[in-house]
Amino acid sequence: MPESIPITATDDQLAAVTFNEDGLVPAIVQEQGTGQVLMMAWMNADSLRSSLETGRTWFWSRSRQEYWCKGETSGDRQYIREAYYDCDGDTLLFIVEQEGKGACHTGNYSCFFTAFGPESGPDSGSDD
Repeated sequence: MPESIPITATDDQLAAVTFNEDGLVPAIVQEQGTGQVLMMAWMNADSLRSSLETGRTWFWSRSRQEYWCKGETSGDRQYIREAYYDCDGDTLLFIVEQEGKGACHTGNYSCFFTAFGPESGPDSGSDD
């Protein structure tokens, strides 16, 4: 079973994160080892702090208006191994060890399983 490892961030690093008008910042989650992008979700200042302090990903649900820790219901937990903010401070990147079946609520391993193009999507294989 993976281990939670807290990440210590300085006050200056936390202050460098720029939240949008709703107090949120996009957080991209990438799998350690494979580099596969697993998901994108929103964080506010509290969920960012919780994620760093606990070593697990915490997000803000815009639809439910509540915090959620990835995997508490599904068992598909994410253990943070590295955490970054981009050059503008307006996007976060978490490198995680993914536990369970994957990151997507649909049952797919990654949320990014649908490609653009004529060979993809619900009508793939159609001659129309």
